Amino acid sequence: MTEPGNLGMFGVIVAVLGGAARVGTPFLFVSLGECLTEKSGRINLGLEGTLVLGAMSGFATSYFTGSAWVGVLVAGITGALLGWLHAFLCQMPRVNDIAVGIALMILGTGLAFFLGKPFIHPQAPHLPAFALGSWSSYPAVQEALRINSLFVIGALLAPAMWAFFKYSRWGLMVRTVGESANASLALGFHINRVRMLSTMAGGFLAGIGGSFLSLYYPGAWSEGLSSGQGLMAVALVIFARWNPIYCFFASLLFGGAAALGPALQSVGVTRGYYLFNAAPYVLTLLIMIYSSSAKRVLSGMPGQFSGNP
Repeated sequence: MTEPGNLGMFGVIVAVLGGAARVGTPFLFVSLGECLTEKSGRINLGLEGTLVLGAMSGFATSYFTGSAWVGVLVAGITGALLGWLHAFLCQMPRVNDIAVGIALMILGTGLAFFLGKPFIHPQAPHLPAFALGSWSSYPAVQEALRINSLFVIGALLAPAMWAFFKYSRWGLMVRTVGESANASLALGFHINRVRMLSTMAGGFLAGIGGSFLSLYYPGAWSEGLSSGQGLMAVALVIFARWNPIYCFFASLLFGGAAALGPALQSVGVTRGYYLFNAAPYVLTLLIMIYSSSAKRVLSGMPGQFSGNP
């Protein structure tokens, strides 16, 4: 039997890499969803509620059907419905995206807490994982390198979304609507329809990110399993400059930061443990400070957010 601490710093590196994939997966799906939404010129701050409600609905569906993948699908549909509600409200005159997003965040978390009470203790089927650490005889390495199927799907989705924006007609339509409402109208694009579909697709991805929390890591439904990851993903999109591929690497960075504390604890570094656990939140704060300068223009920012017509 090999304890994680016996691996020394190699164990820390492996644990951080494995944790980056595990903890970073919800960040990846939520950030890709928000990237798609914001590319169309709309901000959805309600993704924290979408994440939590997706986690609850996915877990409950998996519990009743015995299939984790059906749970993932239902979690995505739940997220798409919240996205539709957000887009429907925001297209009304004098309605603010930010205010609606905050209201839906509270609505989503409230519904999840109310409807999820019976599912706190039961167990549901988990999502499958790839054992990339089978080459090692160390159980700690094998456990750290178990990569979930959703992470692989998210890793493939990031370049696919990048290509969608760059090369497809629909991607061009989304980008045009997000850059300039006047140009979109001149080209005959239906602005509200494009933003609604983009917001629904973004909500679908965020819901899938939520299902990862309850069906793989940590792998159970509880009211505190999100820890603000939905809101942090919004900052992550800014950090990634609205680029899906950068969202992938930024998600790994956030995931690795979150895994740093437990990894150091495994080798006996316990001093400042709670400070290391706060690393993702500190990172989010630093990003917001860095990006809040009035003199700095953020490359990749959709024109509708920068005040361009």
